[in-house]
Order: sequence, then C-alpha cells, then structure tokens
Amino acid sequence: MAINRSGSAEWSGGLKDGKGTISTQSGALNAHPYGFASRFEGVKGTNPEELIGAAHAGCFTMALSMILGEAGLTAEKMDTKAVVTLDQVDGGFAITAVALTLTARIPDADDETFQDLAAKAKANCPVSKLLQTEITLSATLEE
Repeated sequence: MAINRSGSAEWSGGLKDGKGTISTQSGALNAHPYGFASRFEGVKGTNPEELIGAAHAGCFTMALSMILGEAGLTAEKMDTKAVVTLDQVDGGFAITAVALTLTARIPDADDETFQDLAAKAKANCPVSKLLQTEITLSATLEE
C-alpha cells in the first residue's frame, strides 16, 4: 500500500535576490516564504534543512512510539530535536549529518531497553532510511 504525500515550491528570480514559497498538500504550509537569506544568512523564514529536520524528528518519534508499544511501553512524553547540517563539499553543498536529540519520560522503562528501542527507531524510521548521511542519536530517559 503506497501512500503519496506532496510538497511544492515556487521560485522567482536569481539565487541571491530571488524569493520562493513552499507549500504542503495538507495546507500546514501554504505559500510559506523561503529564500537564500533564510537558508544561508539566518534571516527569518524557512529553508529545506529545517523542514527535513522537522520531518525527521516527527518520523523518528512516531517510529519510537510504535516500537515502545510493541515492547509494552507507552511514553508519557517525548521531545525530539533534529539538527540538520548543510556543508560545502566538493564545490557544492550537501547535507552531511543529522543529530537527533531525544528526551523522554517513559514509565517502567529502564535505560538499557530505552537506548535499544531508540536506536531501533533511528535505524528504521522511513526518513532515516531516506537520508544518505551520518545520523547520530543522543537519548535521555527522565525519571
């Protein structure tokens, strides 16, 4: 059963002076602005890397929720941040790493089980499988 979701982008102008918008099929983003300055110069607006980060954090956290359920555990709360690194390599740019940071409160979970299940989610979430880069995970189980 294939599930198709879509996102779209519109762009006008050159690389540095151009302006674009990003939209999602669901409407969660609707003509949201992005451009060179928001991607490379820290100006307000979105960029592809932060969208990939949000997608990866969401995918990983949902995958871990499923894996926890299979182990008879339920998270009270999980917070995941994904930092996506864009580096200049070989005269161009590439996403060279994603660092996932997870803080979770999971009643009845011990740290060894938690670490094993989190690693399994990192390896098996569909976004992790898509990204051809180093993906690290730092997971903290709160009491």
